[in-house]
Amino acid sequence: MHDAFDYAKQKWDNSHKVQDFKVGDLVLVSTLNSNNIKVPNKLKDSYVGPFIYFFLTFDKQFFPLRNPAPLTVPPVEQSEEKRIKKFIKERILRGKNQREYLVRYRNPVHEDEWLAESEIPALDKLLRRFRPERRPQA
Repeated sequence: MHDAFDYAKQKWDNSHKVQDFKVGDLVLVSTLNSNNIKVPNKLKDSYVGPFIYFFLTFDKQFFPLRNPAPLTVPPVEQSEEKRIKKFIKERILRGKNQREYLVRYRNPVHEDEWLAESEIPALDKLLRRFRPERRPQA
């Protein structure tokens, strides 16, 4: 009986090593047995973190963690803002006395979209270019 117990203990000790963490170490935590992450297992990360190990305990299975300082996202530059290149079409909304213009942007990434007159900056300047283009050529 003692031989079987010693054999089982030796097998368990070989596969389970005690981790020695120092205060300030960054650690990853396994999500294998956590049920609070509401995504399919296929999409769930195997480990989450890194967390900061900040407190020593006598129990090797329990260790308190703290999130590191959150990362700040730098502000987006305004140079990437949509700038209107030209008007393509105009329409009047039914039941309302309001015009909308189909607008093409300078940046090729953006698609054409309908904008109301109130949403277009520098409307007069763009209209001066648009209206002569619509006149029939004689």
